[in-house]
Amino acid sequence: MSNLRFKVLQEAFAKKAVAVQPPARMVSDYYGRLVFGRKQMARYLSAETFRAFCNVLDNGAPFNREIANNVAVGMKNWALDMGATHYTHWFQPLTEGTAEKHDAFIEYEGNPGSDVIEEFSGKLLAQQEADGSSFPNGGIRNTFEARGYTAWDTSSPAFIVDDTLCIPTVFVSYTGEALDYKTPLLKALHAVGCAAKDVCHLFDPTVHKVYSYLGWEQEYFLVDESIYSARPDLLLTGRTLLGHESAKNQQLEDHYFGAIPARVQSFMKELEFEAYQYAIPCKTRHNEVAPNQFELAPIYNETNLAVDQNLILMSLMHKVASRHGFKVLLHEKPFAGVNGSGKHCNWSLGTDTNVGLLTPGKTPEENLRFITFLVNVMMAVKKHNALLKASIGSPFNHQRLPRQPAFGSARPTGECRQGTGHRPRRETPHAAWRGTYPRGAGRQYRPQPHLAFRLHGQPL
Repeated sequence: MSNLRFKVLQEAFAKKAVAVQPPARMVSDYYGRLVFGRKQMARYLSAETFRAFCNVLDNGAPFNREIANNVAVGMKNWALDMGATHYTHWFQPLTEGTAEKHDAFIEYEGNPGSDVIEEFSGKLLAQQEADGSSFPNGGIRNTFEARGYTAWDTSSPAFIVDDTLCIPTVFVSYTGEALDYKTPLLKALHAVGCAAKDVCHLFDPTVHKVYSYLGWEQEYFLVDESIYSARPDLLLTGRTLLGHESAKNQQLEDHYFGAIPARVQSFMKELEFEAYQYAIPCKTRHNEVAPNQFELAPIYNETNLAVDQNLILMSLMHKVASRHGFKVLLHEKPFAGVNGSGKHCNWSLGTDTNVGLLTPGKTPEENLRFITFLVNVMMAVKKHNALLKASIGSPFNHQRLPRQPAFGSARPTGECRQGTGHRPRRETPHAAWRGTYPRGAGRQYRPQPHLAFRLHGQPL
């Protein structure tokens, strides 16, 4: 075993950074290239269909079979031009991952045995059927109730992975229960939006919609694939189960914000190039506290879209890492004695009039609106802190940061004096949210003025 260890270490140290080249000189030239966004819609949909579908996206207007058929044809033509041959309903079952079943675009042109043509209808776009009993379902296993149904989520754009058009969908049972994470998220976003809009009308009657925004931060470990292959515990569980701590861990805290190693920098560059093609606006990359731990963070986005983008990016991380001789560890606590990896969720609310509801105002009226929403969020955290903790609770996440007690399972939430660097004056014990502090208030952070609260949890 010792000889194998020295051999894999020698292989790891001999590896050099892989040279990567961007798809184009400017990010804006290829940003969102693999996503069926509004730029692509305007090109592949008729003007009438484009206006009608934008009304669906912006105002929640209902749409009929004709609009669905027209959108399906445009989406298929775009996918074929991009080299796709298959499509799938991409959903998020209760397995903390994603699921998909690929179907080819081909159909018989006439009778069975005749030639085939590429076809994609609004019916196939809007809904499909899967075996609900084969996923976690809470015991819904009667033969006539075992079916699960996927339904198109129009608020999240379709995208292409390899040769497959991926259509984001919800996943529900035959009897209507949610069998995924997206369905309850969409329900919660709708409920929060309606309640926040009613409060907004006390200050501004012109507000028609309130959006929930999320800016996530993804922490991860990179391990050389040679060393990873020599550890059966990492191979089987994604974390270490035996062994002793290294001679130097994070005692000196010199890894945080340090110079990024060349191989890791190359991995980060290619990951960003891939992410930009999926319209994931990666903004920040840096060393984290533990050795070989790193973090990336995009610019905030609407919550539902941000969650989908995080799932896409985690999949990209594994693919890109293999091309650079790495394995990515996303486990909350892969190593004892050093910090684990979290997914920080910076959350806020904003209106369709471009007003941040959790941003302090410049006038007494604007400040009153800010305080109103802040107090309501704090009260909600106080009343429902057990539910918030349960949504991120796991034995590994609880022990994720043993050396940083301020970031344990109890999360303070409170008001800060803007620009003074003071810690929150009030705290809600055991709350799962934490206010973002002004610069100089303890731990360093990237200022995100539109994102006022933060939730620590590994799985979204």
